[in-house]
Amino acid sequence: MSGRSAGTSGSPFAPHTADETAGMLEKLGVDDEAELFDIPEAVAFDGEFGIPQRDERTVRADLRETFARNDDLVEFLGRGHYSHYVPAVVDDLSSRSEFLTSYTQYQPEITQGFLQALFEYQSILVELTGLPIANCSMYDAATALAEAALLADRVRSTSGSTVLVPEDLRDGKRGTLDNYVDGSELTVETYPYADNTADLDALADSVDEDTAFVYAETPTVTGAIEPELAAIGDLADEHDALFCVGSDPVALSLLEEPAAVGADVVVGEAGALGLPASYGMGLGLFACSEEFLRQVPGRLVGKSEDAEDRRAFTLTLQTREQHIRKERATSNICTNQAWVALRAAMHAAYLGPEGLVDLAEDCVRDAASEAASLDALDGVEAPLDDRHHFREFTVGVDDAPGVAGGLEERGFAVHVLDDETLQVCVTDLNVDAADDLVAAFAEVVR
Repeated sequence: MSGRSAGTSGSPFAPHTADETAGMLEKLGVDDEAELFDIPEAVAFDGEFGIPQRDERTVRADLRETFARNDDLVEFLGRGHYSHYVPAVVDDLSSRSEFLTSYTQYQPEITQGFLQALFEYQSILVELTGLPIANCSMYDAATALAEAALLADRVRSTSGSTVLVPEDLRDGKRGTLDNYVDGSELTVETYPYADNTADLDALADSVDEDTAFVYAETPTVTGAIEPELAAIGDLADEHDALFCVGSDPVALSLLEEPAAVGADVVVGEAGALGLPASYGMGLGLFACSEEFLRQVPGRLVGKSEDAEDRRAFTLTLQTREQHIRKERATSNICTNQAWVALRAAMHAAYLGPEGLVDLAEDCVRDAASEAASLDALDGVEAPLDDRHHFREFTVGVDDAPGVAGGLEERGFAVHVLDDETLQVCVTDLNVDAADDLVAAFAEVVR
């Protein structure tokens, strides 16, 4: 504190002295700092928390009692949140202090290991998408989609102001997209689905010279594989609009590379690897064409050489970012999700190319097998579309809420989409209970 006491100089974290604070209040014409804030009385702190003191053992006992009231359900839930088995090595290695306590790797001289791991994460996405640039990374799939739309608004290769997305889009994605484009000149419109994938004729009628961005998903939110990706990409290209594909790294290991069907940008949920499904926190992947390199949101790790010609990794092209350009930055993402990107890279490296493909193939086979078993039951139709599926599919019944309630009583959780439609998701973590779910369906619908 430069030899002065805290009483005269404040502290490194609150450096204003009492005299400086008094001068500010006098200048503003108020008696104390509380007058600068409009805090409703109902939520203002009155000096007492109103929480009785309890010892540690009592708190632990209360928590056990509280947690015991949680439903013990086998989840067959999906729609953007997927649980795959995360190997113990991911937890063990990612918990090392040099990873767990790190934030943004602004000092490459002391964070080479972490930077290399993030470079490998980017490299994995490049290989899966076929696009040459990937960042590391976004908050989740929803913010990645929103940032892709804003990228389309910034680049000079597009004109127009309309963002086209599927009508069947997860609520969280649409809400985030609407929030991000609010204040820009972009407007969000939808195109219809037919058979749980894009209605190509209707989409062709919607795309025009005012379209800046076209978004398509594969798998879709109901697990259907989009068969018309190349045609959608052609429509976007014909009208000078950016074509964005939404997917995830497990699906991308099996499906055709988005770059091969004309994708300019690929977004999605990379947390399908390395993370359990939390129905909240995620990890957004973002990859794009090289022409958009300086418009990419978030962090980029590049490979270079140091003064002694040794391989070195560093954050690159940082003039795009908010810590340098402030309001002129390409985005204002406040964390690069480095640790969860690290976990995804570890999981992918543990599986290896063949293991990742094996996991993806199981996602196809298990979904098809479960749908066939459910479809064999009287009063159940599965799937409700003539498509290939990845992990999940829709199920038709007479009383979807009633059936879901009956399944919950028997220990299973599924999605209710409407009065006659359920959705079931099968992964390696619940496949052992797939036959039990079919048996429960049989009891409930008979």
